[in-house]
Amino acid sequence: MSEQVSIQWFPGHMAKTRRLIKESLPLVDCVAEIIDARIPKSSRNPELDALCSSKPRIVLLNKIDLADPAITERWVEYIRKSGAMPLAVDCKSGRGLNKFLPLVKELLKDKIEQNARRGMSGKKIRVMVAGIPNCGKSTFINRMAGSKKLKAEDRPGVTRGTQWIDLGSGIEMMDTPGMLWPKFEDPTVGENLAFCGSVKDDVIDIELLARRLLETIAKTYPDFLRARYKLNGELPEEGAELLALVGRKRGMLISGGEVDTERASAVVLDEFRSGKIGRISLEKPDMTESGQ
Repeated sequence: MSEQVSIQWFPGHMAKTRRLIKESLPLVDCVAEIIDARIPKSSRNPELDALCSSKPRIVLLNKIDLADPAITERWVEYIRKSGAMPLAVDCKSGRGLNKFLPLVKELLKDKIEQNARRGMSGKKIRVMVAGIPNCGKSTFINRMAGSKKLKAEDRPGVTRGTQWIDLGSGIEMMDTPGMLWPKFEDPTVGENLAFCGSVKDDVIDIELLARRLLETIAKTYPDFLRARYKLNGELPEEGAELLALVGRKRGMLISGGEVDTERASAVVLDEFRSGKIGRISLEKPDMTESGQ
C-alpha cells in the first residue's frame, strides 16, 4: 500500500472566515451547510458544527450525480436521525433544489408564525450558507438566485467575503467563504478532501494522491476501474502498479517506454472528480457509526 498523504492546509483567510461566521450568526435564522455527497463525513467541518450548534440546520448533500445513489440514500437517513434536515441535490444541474425553499419554511415554521403574530409578517427569513472550499456554495446560490450573482469556479478558495442575496419569497441568503479547519486529526479526512478537490492540488504530492485514490477505488468499486481503463483480471493492490497500468492503457509513455506517471495521475484525479470513472462514494454511514 502507498503511504498516506499528509495534508495540512489552513490559509490565513480561513481564520478570518471563522470569525466572520461567528459574528454573523446572530443575524441569521438558520444555516444551510453544503457538503460533498461523496464524502459526507470528511466534508462536514467540525468547527462549523460547534459554531452553528444553536441554529436550525439544513444539510445539503451536493454533487449527488457523482456519488453512489444507494449510499447517498443511507446518508440522508443518517443525517435526518442526527437532528438536521437533509436534502440531496446537484447544484450544477439544479436537481433537488426546488425542495429547498419549502424546507426552509418548514424548518422555520414557528419563527414565521411568531413574526406574523407580532405584525412582522413581511420580515425576511435569513439563511447563512456555509461549507468547506469547493463544495458548491456559489453554484447553489447562483441557482437559487436565478442568475450569476457570485463567481463560481471549480477550485477551492474563490469566495472571499460575505454577500447577501435576496431570493424573493421573503428569504435572503448570506454567502460565506469556504472554511477548512487547522488540523485534520484523521489523515483519511485530509486525503478524502484532496481526492475531491477541496484542498489545492499545488500543496499535495499529486502522484501519491492518485496512487492512494486508485487503491481505494480498487477495493470498493473495482469494476469501475476495469471498465474505465480497460483493465482485465485481478487488480494489483499497490497504487503504483495501478497507476502504471492506467498510464500504459492510455498510451502515456515517455522516452524509453516509461509511463508518464505525472500525467497519468492528473488524468485519474480529473476523471474521478468529474464522475467519469463512475458514481463513487468514499464514505458510508456505518463507517461513522463504528467510529472508523
